[in-house]
Amino acid sequence: MKILLFCENKYAVDIVRPLQDEADRQGGHEVLWYVHQPKIPDFPLRDVVRWTHSMQEAYDFHPDAVFAPGNIVPYYLSGVKCSIFHGYAAEKRDQFHIRNYFDIYMTQGPYFTREFEKLQQHHNDFEVLETGWTRQDWTARHRHDFDGERERLLQEHDCQRIVLYAPTFSPRLSSLPKIKDALVRLVDVCSVLLLIKLHPLTQQAWVDEYRQLANEHSNIIFEDDFGVTKYMLMADLMISDTSSTIYEMLLLDKPVVTLDTVSQDPYWKDITDASQLVAAYDDAISSPALAERRQWIISNYDPYTDGRCAERMLAGAADYISRHGVPRKRKLNLWRKYVSLKTFGRVRS
Repeated sequence: MKILLFCENKYAVDIVRPLQDEADRQGGHEVLWYVHQPKIPDFPLRDVVRWTHSMQEAYDFHPDAVFAPGNIVPYYLSGVKCSIFHGYAAEKRDQFHIRNYFDIYMTQGPYFTREFEKLQQHHNDFEVLETGWTRQDWTARHRHDFDGERERLLQEHDCQRIVLYAPTFSPRLSSLPKIKDALVRLVDVCSVLLLIKLHPLTQQAWVDEYRQLANEHSNIIFEDDFGVTKYMLMADLMISDTSSTIYEMLLLDKPVVTLDTVSQDPYWKDITDASQLVAAYDDAISSPALAERRQWIISNYDPYTDGRCAERMLAGAADYISRHGVPRKRKLNLWRKYVSLKTFGRVRS
């Protein structure tokens, strides 16, 4: 199978990488990465995988299947177009918005499957397949890889626990403007080492401000690494707001505290005033009720911890092709075509 891994945004890279790993493991596949240069000028895997910035090259590759964690994929590309999502945040406005670019929605777990099957009945032009989410494959294989680094950090900084601060980048939803002083107090009062990992799309002014904060406090570390999963594996608790990483942390059965989340019924500890952070930290660590809510998330959002999500996705695309053939392109209305052309440009057929 000729596979195109479609990366419009930088966060897509570690979402689709398990598909490359699985294709390599199976053998017999040809894989090309499309990397959207305006948003990913410095591709971190440039020396590891076959890739291109050119949409014309992606088109000329004539893929059998296209896997995309974003909202749009060019309609003129060949291949079954598979949405594999960029997170779990069901409360975000666009999570269940059908834009008509995809042939298959590969859902993370039963909760998402139920919602997309309802939409399938209404639109009747796509399929739904429950596969689990690819980032869980990486987690399954590397869950204990950083235990040694975690223990070293705790000893070096003489702390009892590691707390990860991973806010969303959206100015409307982010806790960045109002939580800084509370984070410092948490570090001072609760004997924690704070790791700050900002979203790749965070405004540079906030990146600079929080990097400076880390420079001023010995028990605060600003992490510049590409991915966030490593730090979730190392941390005992995460602080956030309305980031999809909240659910990834809950799926590790680890507590979360948020400030002003937009979720109407959060399955974690939410506060509306940053001054409540220390008390919320203590409650989140010890609450049996919150532990039960995490178990509900694990069962409904993504129970697939077997490391085989990418395998199911490749099998799902192959099955679609066996029944329908390889689509030459995706049929869209004029507006959707315009958005696709405006975003990714035209190609020569």
